[in-house]
Amino acid sequence: MKNKPKIRFGNEPEEFGQPQQAELSRMAPLLANALALHQAGRLAEAEKVYKQVLDIQSDQFDSLHLLGVILFQRGDPAASVEQIDRALKTSPNDVVALNNRGNALLALRRFDQALASYDRALALRPDYADALCNCGAALHELKRYHEALAACDRVIALQPDYAEAHSNRGNTLRELRRYDEALEACDRALALMPDFAEAHCNRGNALHALQRFDEALTSFDRALALRPAYAEALSNRGVTLQDLMRCEEALASVSRALALRPDFAGAHFNEALCRLLIGDFERGWQKHEWRWQTDQLANERRNFRQPLWLGSGELAGRTLLLHAEQGFGDTLQFCRYVPVVAARGARVILEVQGPLRELMRTLAGPAQVITRGEPLPAFDLHCPLLSLPLALGTRLDTIPARTPYLAASENKVRAWRDRLAGREKPKIGLVWAGNPAKELPNSNRIDALRSLELAQLAPLLEVSDCEFYSLQKGAAAIAQLRDTTWREHVVDWTDDLHDFSDTAALIENLDLVIAVDTAVAHLAGALNKPIWLLNRYNTCWRWLLDREDSPWYPTVRLFRQDAGRQWDGVVTRVCAALRDYLRGS
Repeated sequence: MKNKPKIRFGNEPEEFGQPQQAELSRMAPLLANALALHQAGRLAEAEKVYKQVLDIQSDQFDSLHLLGVILFQRGDPAASVEQIDRALKTSPNDVVALNNRGNALLALRRFDQALASYDRALALRPDYADALCNCGAALHELKRYHEALAACDRVIALQPDYAEAHSNRGNTLRELRRYDEALEACDRALALMPDFAEAHCNRGNALHALQRFDEALTSFDRALALRPAYAEALSNRGVTLQDLMRCEEALASVSRALALRPDFAGAHFNEALCRLLIGDFERGWQKHEWRWQTDQLANERRNFRQPLWLGSGELAGRTLLLHAEQGFGDTLQFCRYVPVVAARGARVILEVQGPLRELMRTLAGPAQVITRGEPLPAFDLHCPLLSLPLALGTRLDTIPARTPYLAASENKVRAWRDRLAGREKPKIGLVWAGNPAKELPNSNRIDALRSLELAQLAPLLEVSDCEFYSLQKGAAAIAQLRDTTWREHVVDWTDDLHDFSDTAALIENLDLVIAVDTAVAHLAGALNKPIWLLNRYNTCWRWLLDREDSPWYPTVRLFRQDAGRQWDGVVTRVCAALRDYLRGS
């Protein structure tokens, strides 16, 4: 979910001021006319008159500056910066021009430079609320959220009725995962300015984070009623509709956003996830390539001088670097393509996250497995793992789903077998929580949806005639077991699980794994181990819609929340299935 912080451009009537330098008898009437036209939104006419003023006095500050404002308003922030810089040569300490220059730089995503421009304005006028509010917007874009929040608070202390500052404050509080406060801030902005479209959009984002999806949809619709051509609101509305499992409506909303902004990377990516969810792999994989231009993943993009391989061109005799991206589960799911690519004659180098390296050495195909961060050997082409389905033209019926495609070390499997000797009851592995990924707000939000508290599994832990073994990693989740009486119901040897090869060896000695949507679920599937997945209602795209099985893993059985989005019903069904399983053992 994304919405830009609201900026205030210094083009309000009181900001234009009086001509700083002019032959008043000749220019004052022209400039007054230009200002009136500008304020009325008649930009072409205003531009013509500003230029008439400059024909009289070529360095007349107001005309130079306000021509820069017009360029911004017309959607050309790069030209706006150049024009305002010409004005600032005439009057370098004009705080309004410095603020407006910062806004144009902000639109160009040159956030550090924008911040520097605002700082110059604030050094000259510390109580300049517009520059301070916009400074907060730049800090927000730089992900310096605590500083952005402080800037909003300073604006509100100066001007309690500054609606944009309240709205921006809500936007930043949401990034800080203070969702209730974010909603309150947006409501305050709307109390001050009921027709403030950005605040309605920010309110929708806060409600979405609170999983109040129907209310979020209402807020996005209100924003769009006020501003029908609001691409961010349309895209965010699409995400909300997808979370409501109204996928066709979601695609229609995103399509409207892209009609307005064809280069809107976030909307393209949202469309990709929705199309993959409904099984439209042909268009979904193509759209998925937009992920590299989103705020979420842009910094993960690898910029190699070697060409990107997306399926065209001969591979025989060439060295192809396949590199992991995003989470462990993504690597475990998509490494299945490595043998397929190697069969085309490529010499494959596979680069993965450190905890996966030993396990990935059991994968057929790669000539070399390396850890990300190590020096790269020579290669001719490269491809991210999650681009391989596009490169290989994967459809639902052509997923390479043969398992196992990974294996545990025989020595480690034997060591766990010896440790488990004498334990005769069926052995059930458990994972109840994912990685919070606090540094990635979107991933953190999803983790809150997919994870359980251990106490929610109490009915399952009371099932007799089996033994439960923790496969759970993460200090907070492990503490849920070790700090409660449930530790007597679950064998916890996770201190001895140092990487995924250790976990794989333990799983090989278990009969069944019950897990939420985490990397361990993918690991069990890749090992061809029976895996029961506790799945949230607004499921990840990879589990598709309305299925209890998975085309990716033949051994997966899905237990999905109903529209109430509660785990109780899921746990009840899993308990019943486990009792049936045990009776058949």
